[in-house]
Amino acid sequence: MGIRRKARESALQFLFQDDFTVDDIHRGDIGERFDLFCSLYQVNRQARPYTLDLVNGILQSRDHVDSLISQCAKNWRLERIAITDRNLLRIGVFEMLYCEDVPDQVAINEAVEIAKRYGSEESPAFINGILDAVKTLIRT
Repeated sequence: MGIRRKARESALQFLFQDDFTVDDIHRGDIGERFDLFCSLYQVNRQARPYTLDLVNGILQSRDHVDSLISQCAKNWRLERIAITDRNLLRIGVFEMLYCEDVPDQVAINEAVEIAKRYGSEESPAFINGILDAVKTLIRT
């Protein structure tokens, strides 16, 4: 497994955990929270920089990223999407928008492959469909 895949999986785990944080008061400094996360979950040292880039970027641009997901997830409110799927979508959309060295198709394929490991049986197709729609929306 490549370093970027490990980073994406770690970002997914961090974001999943973050969804259960009560409010902004309990969230604290991202650097401190990330260091604690890495020490508790033994995040690969080589994967940490990209993981932190993903986490920081997604948290800072979450409103925009979530808006794109919502536009493309027909008949699904964002809060009704499974937490794992929602955060994989965020990672894929963020990479398509802001990671110039990650081709759109790579961002989509990575999210789908990680969904096979962490999501439900329907997750890969669901994520593929929404990310493909986001790609069409942002590239036209």
